[in-house]
Amino acid sequence: MNFSPATAVAGFAFGLSLIVAIGAQNAFVLRQGIARQHVLAVVLVCAVSDVLLIAAGIGGAGLIVDRAPHMLRFAYWLGAGFLLIYGVLSIRRAYSPAAVEAESGAASVRIGPVVLTALALTWLNPHVYLDTVVLLGSVAATYDTARIWFGAGASVASIVWFSALGFGARFLRPAFSKPSAWRWLDGAIAAFMLTLGTTLAIQAASS
Repeated sequence: MNFSPATAVAGFAFGLSLIVAIGAQNAFVLRQGIARQHVLAVVLVCAVSDVLLIAAGIGGAGLIVDRAPHMLRFAYWLGAGFLLIYGVLSIRRAYSPAAVEAESGAASVRIGPVVLTALALTWLNPHVYLDTVVLLGSVAATYDTARIWFGAGASVASIVWFSALGFGARFLRPAFSKPSAWRWLDGAIAAFMLTLGTTLAIQAASS
């Protein structure tokens, strides 16, 4: 199959447009980047997950998701529950002096919980299946046999974005030298997670 630069660029632009918007996953990657805690592992989890989801969309898995409303409703409830719990934990972290002090000192944390959180924020988000699998897969299908290059471009966009977000966040580190900055960050993340979790629960109840 001949390489199609125009199709790859289109895939890159489309993929970037889907992941750049602020979301639970991006907020977590940003926080880990600022804290400099297992950034490579988080970036790898998010990027590899996106590549697998894009491949599924290119392969036609979007039809399965589109025809399984009960499974999608279950994903909404599961995602809502996780986000609400994560939001509460963020509130506790914001109001815990010990936690704030640990973050400002770039303390070491176990990699297991960090990786599991990154996986959950990616795979328990129902919108990732609608956007990456169904929507991206549908657009890629319009490129017929060149859709693999569309998917390749979208995959590169994910890798570039998460790498830039995770490793580039270190430049914000000076602004978070004070515990109060961490309180504001965790407070903002808590508000975002609780809002998103409530929104998912409402969507699940009304579907």
